[in-house]
Amino acid sequence: MVTINDVASAAGVAPSTVSYVISGKRSISPKTRRLVEDSIRRLGYHPHAGARALASSKTNVLALVVPLRTDLNVAVVMEFVASAVTAARAHDHDLLLLTKDEGPAALQRVASSAIADALMVMDVETADPRVPMLLALDLPVVLIGVPDHPAGLSCVDLDFTAAASACVAHLADLGHRAIGLIGPSPAVYRRGTSYATRFLRGFDDAAKTRDVRAANRPCAHSYEAVSACLDDLLTADPDLTGLVVHNEAVLPGLLADLRHRGLRVPEDISVIAVCPDSMAEQHAVALTNVAIPAEEVGTQAVEMTMRRLAGHTTPEVRLLGPRLTRRESTAAPRCVVRSRSDHSHGRIAP
Repeated sequence: MVTINDVASAAGVAPSTVSYVISGKRSISPKTRRLVEDSIRRLGYHPHAGARALASSKTNVLALVVPLRTDLNVAVVMEFVASAVTAARAHDHDLLLLTKDEGPAALQRVASSAIADALMVMDVETADPRVPMLLALDLPVVLIGVPDHPAGLSCVDLDFTAAASACVAHLADLGHRAIGLIGPSPAVYRRGTSYATRFLRGFDDAAKTRDVRAANRPCAHSYEAVSACLDDLLTADPDLTGLVVHNEAVLPGLLADLRHRGLRVPEDISVIAVCPDSMAEQHAVALTNVAIPAEEVGTQAVEMTMRRLAGHTTPEVRLLGPRLTRRESTAAPRCVVRSRSDHSHGRIAP
């Protein structure tokens, strides 16, 4: 590994001179600066992160706080992480991933240890207990998610309220009059996670506006939970013909359980999911979906963070409009009625 002493030797100057050229803390003659910069480029020298932080009070590191709880879909979370890493590298910054569920204590630790220049925070709650701490930190902060009261913090996310409305409108336009929502796990709702509560609010409001009968159930990440959820929804309304799935992790189990019941997609029941396009397209019946724009959200979060680091202090709240793609899993409902005693066995009454 090339060191600062190697650069100094190649340029014929003292190591301290190289340090001053890098940090800009002292005036260096143009000739000497050119010699040092030429040596840096020729040798491929990169300042040590710790030394650079001491010299400039900057680490060139952005911290992303995302507690990896068991009820999160890690595959989708990592799409956000990957896009943030790519965007950060474009700004010559690294990404520090903080995954432990420590609440406000983790934020204080990051700020006091000066291991990052700014914070991005995921898994935001409607009444997030971390907000007061985030407002008090002497660091730029951007939320991936929107609490009910952002209180001057910058936020970016999919407009989940509009996403739910788009799902309901799509099914209503096809002629469905009774639909169900399979939501995230009960723990997600208990925490008051922002995206889940905003989606549920949009779902209920849109169903009322479109005069559609609607029921919703939270669903844990297991086949047994999916089956129980479907039992509940079909018992509540045997005439249900459409499902909105806001829980990517249960899609394989859901489609398998529908097949077990003898319910064909979309002939007997239409399914629309909120999930990445790659997930929607991987099933035997390609799913109509509202895309989760992980790449765009992660990139915009980094761009907003860099603007904060550059001194732009006006808070921003960006809600990305939903993009719905119709595929094979939604169609106009057939004129069928399921008896209350038959729904769990897959028999469809004429």
